[in-house]
Amino acid sequence: MPNTIRTDLALEATELWREAAGETIPGVESSEEQRGKFRVTTVKVLDARGEQSLNKPRGSYVTVELDALIRREENSFQDAVALVSEKLRELTHMVKSDSCLVAGLGNEAITPDAIGPQTVKSVLVTRHLKQSMPKDFEFFREVSVSRSGVLGTTGVESAELIDALARMLRPNQVIAIDALASRKADRLCRTVQMTDTGIIPGSGVGNHRAALNAETLGVPVVAIGVPTVVDAATLTLELARQAGIGGLEEADFGEAGHMIVTPRDIDSSVHDIAKLVGYAIDLALHDGLTIEDVDMFL
Repeated sequence: MPNTIRTDLALEATELWREAAGETIPGVESSEEQRGKFRVTTVKVLDARGEQSLNKPRGSYVTVELDALIRREENSFQDAVALVSEKLRELTHMVKSDSCLVAGLGNEAITPDAIGPQTVKSVLVTRHLKQSMPKDFEFFREVSVSRSGVLGTTGVESAELIDALARMLRPNQVIAIDALASRKADRLCRTVQMTDTGIIPGSGVGNHRAALNAETLGVPVVAIGVPTVVDAATLTLELARQAGIGGLEEADFGEAGHMIVTPRDIDSSVHDIAKLVGYAIDLALHDGLTIEDVDMFL
C-alpha cells in the first residue's frame, strides 16, 4: 500500500493494495454484500502475511456504507441502525448474562474528534439500575459507559483509564468508539467500521496512543470507528488520481500536506452518525429492544 496514502479503513487498505498490485492479497479475504440501501464489506486478515499486506492486526473488519442515510431516504435511519446492530452482535459473541463497558474515545471540544463522546450519550446505562432494581431490569444487559477524554486535557492515557475501569468493573466485553481517517472525502461521516481487533486511540489524526485490545485489557474489545477527517496530502493525491494526474508525491505539498480536512457540516454530521451508532449499540446489547424503546428511555 502506498505510504503516502493514509487511511484507517480496512476497506480502503484493500482497495489500495489492489490498485497497486492488481492481484489477490496474501493472507486476506474480502467479500461484499448489498443489504437493502447499504453496502457491507467484510475484510478478514487471516495471518501474518495479511497483517503485513494491510498493516492491520489479524481479525475481522466490517464496513457499512451509509449513503442512503445521508440522502435522507425513507426509513434509512431505522434500517441503518438495524444493520449496524446486527453486524455488531456478530462481532461481540455475547451471551445474555455478559456485561459490557462502552468507551467513548476522543475530545468532545473538537468536533471531528467527538464521535466517541457524542455516541455514548445515546447508550443506555443500566449497571446501577440492575444492581438496585434487578427484577425491574432483568431483561437488560449490564452496561456502563466511560468518556475517557484525551491525554492533553486529562493527563491520563485513554488506555490507562479504560484498563483501570475494566479491572474494577470486570466486564465481559469492551466496545470502544473513536474517530478515524479516510482516503476519500465522500466516506466521511457516512461510513462505520467495526472490528474485533480493538483500536489505537488517536489514530485518525496520526496521534497514536496505547492500544485498547484483548491483550492490553484482558477482555475482548470491539472497536467502532467513523471516519471524520482526511489527510490533506491524501485527499490531493486521491483527487489527482480521479482526474488522471500522476507523478505527485506527498513531499510536493509542503506543510499544507499535513493539514487535516473535514466537511463543512461536520457538526450536524457527527451528531447524526453518533446517534445512529449509539442506538445500534443499544439494540445490539439488549435483546428485543426497539428504536422507539431507546427514544423513550433516553
